[in-house]
Amino acid sequence: MRDRHRRARRLSLLCAGLFLLLLGTAAPASAHAALRATDPADGTVLRTAPRHLTLTFSESVGLLTDTFRVYDPRNHRLRTGPAEHAAGHSDTARVALPATLATGTYTVAWRVVSADSHPVSGALTFSVGRRTATTATPAPDTTENPATAALYNIARYLAYLSLAVLLGTAAFVAYCRPPTAAPLRTPALAAAWTLLATTAASFLLRTPYEEGTAPAQALSLSALTHTATTRPGALLLARLALLLLAAAAVALLRSRRRRLPRRTTLTVAAALALPLALTWTAAEHASAGIQVPLAITSATLHLLAMAAWLGGLASLLRTLRHTPLPVPLSVPARFSRLAFASVTVLVLTGVYQSWRGLGSWQALTDTTYGRTLLAKLAAVSALLLAAACSRTWTTRAVRAESHATALAPAARVPEPAAGPPLPPEPATPPPHPPFHAALRRSVLAEAAVAVLVLALTTLLTSTVPGRVATEPAVRTDTATAGIPTASVTTIPFDVGTPGGHGKVQITLDPGRVGRTSVQAVVYGPDGGLSTVPELRVTLTLPAQRIGPLDTRITDRGGFWAADSFDLPLPGTWTMKATVRISDLDQVTVSAPVRVTR
Repeated sequence: MRDRHRRARRLSLLCAGLFLLLLGTAAPASAHAALRATDPADGTVLRTAPRHLTLTFSESVGLLTDTFRVYDPRNHRLRTGPAEHAAGHSDTARVALPATLATGTYTVAWRVVSADSHPVSGALTFSVGRRTATTATPAPDTTENPATAALYNIARYLAYLSLAVLLGTAAFVAYCRPPTAAPLRTPALAAAWTLLATTAASFLLRTPYEEGTAPAQALSLSALTHTATTRPGALLLARLALLLLAAAAVALLRSRRRRLPRRTTLTVAAALALPLALTWTAAEHASAGIQVPLAITSATLHLLAMAAWLGGLASLLRTLRHTPLPVPLSVPARFSRLAFASVTVLVLTGVYQSWRGLGSWQALTDTTYGRTLLAKLAAVSALLLAAACSRTWTTRAVRAESHATALAPAARVPEPAAGPPLPPEPATPPPHPPFHAALRRSVLAEAAVAVLVLALTTLLTSTVPGRVATEPAVRTDTATAGIPTASVTTIPFDVGTPGGHGKVQITLDPGRVGRTSVQAVVYGPDGGLSTVPELRVTLTLPAQRIGPLDTRITDRGGFWAADSFDLPLPGTWTMKATVRISDLDQVTVSAPVRVTR
């Protein structure tokens, strides 16, 4: 038996190590702020040099010390002013350019932090006077330092797991009232120390994670100062303060009493749980987008219900495995009621968060967020099935015990021939080996699926919401002077097969009524240029019942173009792109595009 437990413990440690290795080497977290417009527009040729460069995003963004890097036609970095927001617009990033710019093409690399704490980067070009060849190679959108990203992601996952164990254990002890809390002290202390360590690590790694630099930069004074002045950094400091305050309160109470009362445990847990959960939800998806106050409330309740259910589940499993005497049936019965209440909260808040994050039914299958959400729903369904089995076993056992108690005759205490009556024999709890074995297996299955649910939940927090991913990036900007600007529209597509997703970028130059040229470029899943066997672009003006007008673009070797196409009227046109990537796989996607006079 000891060898079996030793092998099981080693197997658990191995699985945990592999799980953390998988999480640490996973793809970097996707940013959630989408670029909506640039001024000057990407690829624009200007008659005179612009004085400022402005980027507009789908949500508010934070600026870094190295937000903009501008390279001239000879690949020399220009001296620019500090990055700032446009007046009254926190969803913009602006930088002042030198007063005089030489003729040629300039390359701009940029990097900002979205409102939900994830960094996003990209690049664009503009030309003054005429286009020229450029040798600048700015960093791509997925620029990350692998070591920093791995350490930061592992810290995030461990923090979520520790929170669930810590709050779930407190809820289980306070509400389910196990016969002894001794088996739960070790996991609770381990979760508390892990949460404290991962929070400190997240604070130290925050600036290197945002800027894509090495972990060695974490201890620099400038990095620590920058992190402390940002909203994610302030929330991490608040989390550290809450944990230290709770540890001091528990230590003080334990110094006065050898055993902490359940009511005190409940009070400390309740006072800690809500503000602790807010340090997560105020820095993730709920903090950006629509209906922010309601979203933060929903996300906080969702997180607390998840911790009560999954953490309580782990506590129940450990109680069943490490309690010497049979656990009273009242303990799993109370947990069953706790789990039912938690599931109810999870369903209600989960439906709202799914609607808010998806935005449309199409995003459920066409985006990474939607597919991850479907995987989570499947895992939760399996978890609910296992929970239903546990609830059935608990209900049957409680009824059987009640029936046996009602039918059992009252114990008669024998009296000696002389003297006072003998004391009654101590009652021994009725054994329930079949029930406990079945319940233990069911709870173990729940715990295994719960780890998967927790991992998928954490993945969702680092995935672009479907509402943002399915919105096309339409960039129709006004140049500072001279040559009319182009209209650049980027539309994501997904044919539903492995590697069958990407985006098509369509340029109308100029984007106004009259004769214009059309250029289209297809980007693959890795963000690089992709060749496709067929691409068709049409435009329709629904308000005037005009179209669809076929642009008749042709393959020019790496891109598609039509030298001449007539736009007869101004208005909001519907641009449709049909992308065929193989003989059988094709998809049609659309986006609105504004045509001016």
